[in-house]
Amino acid sequence: MSVRVRRVYEPPEPDDGVRVLVDRLWPRGLAKDAARVDEWPKALTPSTELRRWYHADEGSYEEFAERYEAELAADEAAELLDHVRDLVRKGDVTLLTASKTPERSHATVLARLLED
Repeated sequence: MSVRVRRVYEPPEPDDGVRVLVDRLWPRGLAKDAARVDEWPKALTPSTELRRWYHADEGSYEEFAERYEAELAADEAAELLDHVRDLVRKGDVTLLTASKTPERSHATVLARLLED
């Protein structure tokens, strides 16, 4: 059972397991059937305010990660995080993001929390 992070634009692979889109907005130019997304828990994604703050280069990735983790403590997000943890306990999970740098995105923060 593993958690991995991939760009949603990459073709699905047989070992992806459950494919979870972790972006609030649907990726541009991608047909829903081509993405093969199994789940899309929008409330698990960073708030619009946090996303804008981070993309405006107002803070560091470390500060973004701290703020995002604080958002994940809210009721609805915490419930969805537990749901995805259950998916991880059952098998492989691939977190999908449209981010050009997934290693410095919220998806990596989520993967770390899910692996703990």
